[in-house]
Amino acid sequence: MKASELFGPHDTFVRRHIGPSEEEIPAMLDAIGVASLDALADETIPAAIRLDRTLEIGPERGEHELLEDFRAMVSKNKVARSLIGMGYYDCITPPVIQRNILENPGWYTQYTPYQPEIAQGRLEALVNFQTMVADLTALPLANASLLDEATAAAEAMSMCYGVARGKKNRFFVAAECHPQTIEVVKTRAEPLGIELTIAPLAELDLSDGDCFGVLVQYPATDGTLVDHRDMVAKAHDAGALVVMATDLLALALLTPPGELGADIAVGSAQRFGVPLGAGGPHAGFLSTKDEHRRHVPGRIIGVSKDVHGHPGYRLALQTREQHIRRDKATSNICTAQVLLAIMSGMYAVYHGPDGVRRIAERVHGLTLVLAAGLKKSGFELASDAFFDTLRVKLDAAKAETIFASARRAGINLRRFDDGDLGVALDETCDASVVDALFEVFGASTSAAELGGSIDVAAPKGFERDTAYLQHPVFNAYHSEHEMLRYMHRLESKDLSLNTSMIALGSCTMKLNATSEMIPVTWPELGRIHPFAPHDQLSGYDALFTSLEAQLAEITGFAAVSLQPNAGSQGEYSGLLVIRAYHRDHDGAHRDVCLIPTSAHGTNPASAVMAGMKVVPVKCDDMGNVDLADLEAKAVANKDNLAALMITYPSTHGVFEAGVKDVCRIIHDNGGLVYLDGANMNAQVGLCRPGDYGADVCHLNLHKTFCIPHGGGGPGMGPIGVTPALAPYLPSHPMAAKKGERAIGPIAAAPYGSPSILPISWVYISLMGSAGLQRATQVAILAANYMAKRLEDHYPILYRGKNGRVAHEFIVDMRPFKKSAGIEVDDIAKRLMDYGFHAPTMSFPVAGTMMIEPTESESKEELDRFCEAMIAIREEIREIEAGGDREDNALKRAPHTAADVTRADWDRPYARDKGAFPAAWSRQHKYWPAVGRIDNAWGDRNLMCTCPPMEAFEEQDG
Repeated sequence: MKASELFGPHDTFVRRHIGPSEEEIPAMLDAIGVASLDALADETIPAAIRLDRTLEIGPERGEHELLEDFRAMVSKNKVARSLIGMGYYDCITPPVIQRNILENPGWYTQYTPYQPEIAQGRLEALVNFQTMVADLTALPLANASLLDEATAAAEAMSMCYGVARGKKNRFFVAAECHPQTIEVVKTRAEPLGIELTIAPLAELDLSDGDCFGVLVQYPATDGTLVDHRDMVAKAHDAGALVVMATDLLALALLTPPGELGADIAVGSAQRFGVPLGAGGPHAGFLSTKDEHRRHVPGRIIGVSKDVHGHPGYRLALQTREQHIRRDKATSNICTAQVLLAIMSGMYAVYHGPDGVRRIAERVHGLTLVLAAGLKKSGFELASDAFFDTLRVKLDAAKAETIFASARRAGINLRRFDDGDLGVALDETCDASVVDALFEVFGASTSAAELGGSIDVAAPKGFERDTAYLQHPVFNAYHSEHEMLRYMHRLESKDLSLNTSMIALGSCTMKLNATSEMIPVTWPELGRIHPFAPHDQLSGYDALFTSLEAQLAEITGFAAVSLQPNAGSQGEYSGLLVIRAYHRDHDGAHRDVCLIPTSAHGTNPASAVMAGMKVVPVKCDDMGNVDLADLEAKAVANKDNLAALMITYPSTHGVFEAGVKDVCRIIHDNGGLVYLDGANMNAQVGLCRPGDYGADVCHLNLHKTFCIPHGGGGPGMGPIGVTPALAPYLPSHPMAAKKGERAIGPIAAAPYGSPSILPISWVYISLMGSAGLQRATQVAILAANYMAKRLEDHYPILYRGKNGRVAHEFIVDMRPFKKSAGIEVDDIAKRLMDYGFHAPTMSFPVAGTMMIEPTESESKEELDRFCEAMIAIREEIREIEAGGDREDNALKRAPHTAADVTRADWDRPYARDKGAFPAAWSRQHKYWPAVGRIDNAWGDRNLMCTCPPMEAFEEQDG
């Protein structure tokens, strides 16, 4: 060791994040015939866009040292007791759920369950969530979560609009809804041309016959309970649907929306065990009547059966999704909040119906005690019917005195515009909190004095009579031992990154390092209310400022918004920013969006949601944007051209040499360039979108910047913009700063999902400038190495100018349908027998696989995956040479343990070929939980809540 090394950290991170060792990298370079990582970058990335300097991020850091520095930063947050409400409540995350789900890579590193046979655990957990939501809202069909309550309300508005088939154009929003919900709905409605009426519910007027929907809050944002039955009947008589934004814990005591006649219920499951986290990530929910199933946004998990007749879960009704319907999609919001939905569903499993009711009764009872004490002391309440929130009527001077007193006592209250104060109690409150509030208000009483006379029943006329959470799953795991075992059984049915690589093109399933994840559950990040006084958020402010600067430097943009909490939301907000810019510069008529045919499925859906008309642009035989077609369409639409949406490197896995020409053509014809940053992992430290002509770019923090996918969420999709677009970045009604020209909010919280932003900040800071560049170079190396190994066995569909691929590549399976009767789906299922999740299937080209290895996989793992693919190719050759085209290991895949141990094995291949196709599978075998799922049967027999237990009775193997 050199003397100089004594003064630096030994636990540096780059070598932990990058999989191939210093000895393996030269061997991989030699295999593809290139001298160095720098030479490979020169051959892969067009010289015209290469970054000519090192990023200014700083040096590589040690993990222990950085976490100490980060803790000092976020310790500037002040953790007060926030009784603000507005849809956000402190809660208790059961430790067994925190340790074994939230902090467990077996759950947080899973991918979206597009391969259901190896995702049965999380799919079952999501069916639990759907059942919980359906039961508590008394509406039969619930989706598998949305991004937050406000976006769920906006999605419900769009859903109502779709049901009305555009024949009506007005949507009524009750002023009693949460302010952030109203603002997000306003943002969503404007580009769609939907007319909003925002007024007190008492002023609802349906006489014009043009109202397609009504949104109300139940309980209202100030806690008031209103019986909505008459309003619902009037709305239905006028041909309008009713959306009820509600609270799941309140519904444990109150008459549920479905019984009040509501058509749709929305809300947040946050208070079911998910930390506040300054606003997220949290699982929004939406439930509805069965007749609206085709209009439901987001994902729905359904129960089907596998090839052996056993129950199996899968994504239902996928023909609604944007990757299929594109500009005809119900929504662009493909991202759910799976990990958070699973946590809240498990909260219901752990507590059961009796436990959930006890928690609700306790919260309501304490609120009744508080109300009684305040009224006894002469305070006037806005309503005598409430669940957990009180609005105290006060003059301005008195309100200011009490608010300041509460601050000194470490309590945050809500301030209403008219001077009233709001108090919202939660699961963490007890008698001491009520007594502290009495002292703050100057009430001369105590909780003990009043508690004995309180009846904790729901307010008269709002009592819930129907049962909920009656399925055995909510009544079997109330001891920690049983709960732990249940969650572990589900985890073992899923393949995640702790099992093997997940080489999904465009999804960048890379290391989610433990050091990056540790801060997520720190209380100084998790117990912060998103609308807490700004001076309590100094630590978060420092994080936001630093991360925005890092992302701006990496992308070459002038400003960044962290608000979008999904990549799809990043697309949507980026297009709204472009739209706002045009309107501000006499371009309100500009509404044409050019989109290459290779674009992500969310791109066309986002454009339509942003009020734009989609014009497709051709790609050439090499997979690049056809410049001639682009220019022709740009010129033809120059008077109305708003934007181009392009993914770079392309979804075909190449750096298009003409990207600067693409940007120039659009700019010359009055448009702006939106760059989809899904493939940013191939660019960091080597080129920057802001330098080569893009005007706005979203970044998938859950891809390039290491926030884990969580089984299909959480995600983050911040956008970077040029100086000209910076004034239009999203605002928020509760933000400390509000831009005059900013678009409205697109998420419920000002910074989307703040509690997971530390993951990306820690990653970037640990890697440093040189480490980030090296990670990109190794990602490109890994893809080219795998392409080289596979090229003699599978056609590589597209390559760049020098024969190189970017960080991903496409292998063509289409010839095998003719030669052997084998389709891409058969290969995907057979990969499960080898212990792997299939790469991205049939996108962007049907019948192909798009492989992205990332920089985090070792050479050994890359080789293991290649060997599996090569072995499968040999199995196809056996069929091509005369093997059975219908009864073979690929058509029968995946093979379950029950399948290969059945007594009547009668197949033309040996049992061990089905069960143990590779040597490593004998050392450690991942067994798919079910055989191949019958998707069509599941859609014909839709079941989206927990199936009866007899469905799982043992059947012949």
